[in-house]
Amino acid sequence: MKPLSQKAQGIFYVTLCIFLWSMIPTFAKLSQSRLDHHQYLFYSSIVSFVSLLAVAIYRQKTHELLKYSGKTYLTLFGLGFLDFLFYLLLYFGYEKANGLEVLVMQYTWPIFIVLLSIFILKEDLGMGKIASLILGFLGVTVVITKGDFAQVDFSNIGVIITVLIGAFSFALFSVLSKKVSINLTNAVTIYFFTAVIYAFISMETFSHWAFPTLQEWLFIAINGVFLNGISYLFWIKALQNADASFVAPFIFITPVLSASFLIAVFDEPILPIYFIGLALVISSGIVNSLKKRF
Repeated sequence: MKPLSQKAQGIFYVTLCIFLWSMIPTFAKLSQSRLDHHQYLFYSSIVSFVSLLAVAIYRQKTHELLKYSGKTYLTLFGLGFLDFLFYLLLYFGYEKANGLEVLVMQYTWPIFIVLLSIFILKEDLGMGKIASLILGFLGVTVVITKGDFAQVDFSNIGVIITVLIGAFSFALFSVLSKKVSINLTNAVTIYFFTAVIYAFISMETFSHWAFPTLQEWLFIAINGVFLNGISYLFWIKALQNADASFVAPFIFITPVLSASFLIAVFDEPILPIYFIGLALVISSGIVNSLKKRF
C-alpha cells in the first residue's frame, strides 16, 4: 500500500481531532455539575497530564523528560501557558457574556492561525485560503446563530475582546508548536503539566477547593483523556504534517458536527439553516483542499 502523503496525513489527524473536539459541547451538557470552570479545568488538566504521561511511558520516552535544555523547558512552559490562557479566557467569556457572541469569537482562532502562519512560519496565503476562511467562518456563524444574526449584538465589548485574546493565544500556541522539535508526546505531556500548575494557581486565586463526585470524575476522565488530552496529539501531529494555514480552515467543521451530536443526543430541532451552514463549511473544505492556488 502506498504511504499517505504528508498533507493527507495532516488531513487524517485533523479529522480525528475535529471528531473529538466536536463532542465537547455534548459532554459539557451531560456533565453539568456543581464544579465551576476553575475547578473543572484543574481536575481535567490533571487527568490529561496523567493520560499523556502514560502514553509517554508506553512509548518509552519518559527518560527524555528531564534531559532537555533550560531554553526548551522555558519554551514548553510558555506554550503551555498560552493553551491554558485560551481556556481560562474562554470560560470567563461564557460566564460573563451571551454564549452566541462568545462562540462566534471563539472560532476566530483558525483565522488567527492563518494570519500568524504568514508572519511566523512564512507560509503563502493564496486567494483560495482567504476564500476558505470566509466561507468557513460564515458557515460557523450561521450554525451558531441559527440564522438570526440579530441575537449577536456584541454589546459587551470588554468580554468580547477578552475572548479574542484567548482565541489569539491558542492560535499562537498552535503556530509556535510547529517549531518545537522534541518528541511530540513529551511536549504535550509537559504542556499539560504546566496547565495543572497554572490551573491550580487560578483555582486558588479565583475559586476554592471542591472534590469531584464519582459521576463528575467520569466526565472529567472522558474530557481529560480524550477530548482535551489525546486530541492534542492529533492536533499537533496535523500541524507537523501540513501547513498551519492549510489545516486551520478544516476546524470550522467542528461546530457543525457539534450541532449534529446535540441534535442526535438531546433531540434538538433540525433547522433548515443548519444545512446552509453545512454547505458553507463543506465549500470551505473543498476550496481549501484544491491544489491549484488562485
